[in-house]
Amino acid sequence: MAKVVVTLVAALAALCFAPAASPFAVGVADDRGKEVPEKTTVFLDAMQDIGFTENRLAVIWNPDQPRTIPDKALLDAFVAQASARGIRLIFAVYPGSARVLTDYPEAPAEFVDFLQLVARSYPGVQDFIIGNEPNQPRFWQPQFSQSGAPVACRQYTSLLARSYDALKAVNPALNVIGVGLSPRGNDNPTGLSNISTSPVRCLRDIGAAYRASRRQRPLMDEFSFHPYPERDTHSLTKGYGWPKAGLVNLDRIKQAVWDAFNGTGQPTFAEPGRSVVLPSLTFRLDEVGWQVGAAAASRHAYFGRESVDTTTEAAQAQIYGDAVRLLACDPSVKSMLFFGLVDEPDLERWQAGLMRADWTRRPAYDSVKRAMVETG
Repeated sequence: MAKVVVTLVAALAALCFAPAASPFAVGVADDRGKEVPEKTTVFLDAMQDIGFTENRLAVIWNPDQPRTIPDKALLDAFVAQASARGIRLIFAVYPGSARVLTDYPEAPAEFVDFLQLVARSYPGVQDFIIGNEPNQPRFWQPQFSQSGAPVACRQYTSLLARSYDALKAVNPALNVIGVGLSPRGNDNPTGLSNISTSPVRCLRDIGAAYRASRRQRPLMDEFSFHPYPERDTHSLTKGYGWPKAGLVNLDRIKQAVWDAFNGTGQPTFAEPGRSVVLPSLTFRLDEVGWQVGAAAASRHAYFGRESVDTTTEAAQAQIYGDAVRLLACDPSVKSMLFFGLVDEPDLERWQAGLMRADWTRRPAYDSVKRAMVETG
């Protein structure tokens, strides 16, 4: 049955004639090209060989050094080399502490100042994602008040509004992207672990906070979403139960955005049959990944113990290729970024790359390269 489902996905994708729909970019969310300068050329060569045109980089704000861009020399060098090759760079800017923006009254203003500093320091970078997964406690705390009321996504709304205005003050043409939304969340303020907010309810809270503020300007130009599978062993076509959402549940996110913002100054996703002249949101699916077990031939490149049930390299290759074909059909998706290009060697961290930790190619490398040709 799994083979039949995958074949159907590929067949449906083949009918969309992607080049006639909308510009669709594929790339990676990966800092390895910057962090390992001796591998920068290899990193960028691989991107171009596959056909990738975007790379998202994390720019993490340190409140102890609020006016310092971390690893600036490495970032300068990578931005210059990637830009020279025509790679579009996206900066995801967020604090390294989950509580700093809520514990310290001065922190939001300092964060916005830092955001402007980054924008002025890299005028060639046009795309900025504000924050990262505010519906997850790893990146935003508290998620709920002491009385159990959801607060994280409402608080994030204020930061996004200030960030939007600050970036537009630097350059009105800058592309402000929210929310970096996680697909998961348990909506349980008394849970034993991972006290978090589901994506649909996070959007509800953002919309409520936006309406209550009586703001007339938008909050964002595009919408960032991280449609990971619920389990790495799941197929491309297996989504989440409501109010969570994965890659095949994008309509659920579109509906939640419409419910949150319809009739306000914040554009929503375009609706079929409605005017295409009106401003509308598009997706930046900037973290897509299925984790894979370490292959025996490359086991020497890894250390530690695996912390999740992983999929196989063959399954990952099929999923990644089909994901490119499927999303190229959706005009609401501007880009999809695999997280990342190269595995981290620590098995307790992230191994979903198209290349193993020793920089050898997984089958997904050629699978995605073929899909890029087919949809390009």
